[in-house]
Amino acid sequence: MSGHIEDDETIVQVGDLELLVWSADEQAPAAARRFVGEWFRDRGFEDAYTAQLIVSELVTNALLHGVPPIAIRVVRDAADGLPIVQVEDCGDGKPCVQPESDSAIGGRGLLLVAALADEWGTDPLAEGGKVTWAKCAL
Repeated sequence: MSGHIEDDETIVQVGDLELLVWSADEQAPAAARRFVGEWFRDRGFEDAYTAQLIVSELVTNALLHGVPPIAIRVVRDAADGLPIVQVEDCGDGKPCVQPESDSAIGGRGLLLVAALADEWGTDPLAEGGKVTWAKCAL
C-alpha cells in the first residue's frame, strides 16, 4: 500500500499501518473499507468482505457517537494470527448493542458486528477515548 491523502488531508493513510480521520468526514467509512481491503490483499487473505463490513460499522459508529480524530488499524492476534480491526476515537462513551427493533431506522451496526466477528469489545485508553475492536474469522 502506498500512503495517500484524501479530501484536503481530512483522511490520511500512513503506509500500511493506519488510516487517520481528522474530522467528521462522510467518506471515512468508504476509505476504511478500502484500507482494510488493501491490508487483507497485501497479506494474502482472499476475502475481506466481512472485515470491510465490520470496519464500516465501527467507523460510522465512531463518526456518529465518538470524537475525532479516528484511527483505523488492522493487527494480527498474537495467539491465533487472525486479523483484528481496531477503530480508535477520543470519545469516552462506550458502544453498546441496541435492542432489536423492526421499526428503528438505525442502531443495527453493533448487532451486525456482534454477529459477524469472532469476538469484539471496547477498551478505554489511559489518555481518554477508546478502541473498539473486532476479531475477524477467515
